Amino acid sequence: MTSLPPRAGRRCQQVLNPLHSAIYFAPEFTEEFAGIGIDGWHAAYFTARSAAMGPVGPGVVAAVFYNYSHKLAARHLPAAWTAADPATVLATRLRVADAVLRRLLGEETIASPELAEAAELAQRAAAGGGRAGRPLYAAEADLPVPDAPHLALWHAATQLREHRGDSHDAVLAHAGLDGLESQVTHTASGFGFTPEFARYSRGWEPEEWAAAQDRLRARGLLAADGELTEAGTALRRELEDETDRVDLGPYAQLGAAGVARLTELATGYTTAALAAGAMPKDIFGKG
Repeated sequence: MTSLPPRAGRRCQQVLNPLHSAIYFAPEFTEEFAGIGIDGWHAAYFTARSAAMGPVGPGVVAAVFYNYSHKLAARHLPAAWTAADPATVLATRLRVADAVLRRLLGEETIASPELAEAAELAQRAAAGGGRAGRPLYAAEADLPVPDAPHLALWHAATQLREHRGDSHDAVLAHAGLDGLESQVTHTASGFGFTPEFARYSRGWEPEEWAAAQDRLRARGLLAADGELTEAGTALRRELEDETDRVDLGPYAQLGAAGVARLTELATGYTTAALAAGAMPKDIFGKG
């Protein structure tokens, strides 16, 4: 397997991921999904992210999304599938990606040879993922690659995001962290969402959050003030390092030079997208 610099794959995925996830924070997202009868952010998110697997129910979504409340998923699924089938949802999702990327990056960038190069590199990386044990990645990998380079880039970024996410979920489960505990430790690290947004978006009640904090304190991972202990910080570092190892396949296939070039190109696109307001700034922690 090709040798890569430490954390090269993680850095590449980190600058690609905003190109994928920007659609969920865009006004076009809820507008377009309301147009097919799926109203509200949560219903749109659950269907958009799971549609490649078919009209799945709340149990599957809670399992593969990992840190979302089953009760929240059950409020929206399977009911949302009566408004639109997975094929309609996937077409709507791609239409949103097209509109959002054109707005954030501009038509000149969309038509540039550099973006086409980034799409080709990202697709090569995405093709190197392993399907076994990675249901969200496997479902996305079975979808056809869009013809337009900017949509092919978005599709590849989506696959790479889900490949790492599926890998990370396996690592979390092996470490004995359930979905809520993993969310609490991530927010406590300062590198994830704020606790307020994490509870809202993932559907956890304050008392459920507090109970998870108590369990983590009992394990010596969380301090009385809600911050990670030294052991908690070490565990989060180990989790990310192990995820790097399990998630290596796509980037090893691309090779060190390809990963470096894709990281360079994606950094430019993500920087431009963030400057154009791709993400709300008040939902992220101090990290």
